[in-house]
Amino acid sequence: MAGTNTLTFTDAAFDTDVLKSDVPVLVDFWAEWCGPCRMMSPTIDSLATDYAGKVKVGKLNVDDNQATAMRYNIRGIPTLLLFKGGQVVQQSVGALGKTDLQKMLESHL
Repeated sequence: MAGTNTLTFTDAAFDTDVLKSDVPVLVDFWAEWCGPCRMMSPTIDSLATDYAGKVKVGKLNVDDNQATAMRYNIRGIPTLLLFKGGQVVQQSVGALGKTDLQKMLESHL
């Protein structure tokens, strides 16, 4: 489901992969059964390629990683959280277009 540059985040490695990252990290909280999540998948994969080396872009399946979803109070999906320095710096709920996501990322580079 993920592109070659799109990372897969898990409960077990979330702190290491996301919170301790030296570059901003965009996390797409999604689920297999979520239509809008699947619709956004190509956009997320495209951003992962476009921003390779500048931003980590990845997905966290909320069904398989419930602890992290609860930790960040994820109530609706897709939810996108942008982390920088271990903190959430921007959040978006619902499907977004590539232009909106690029603006979100560019404002934190």
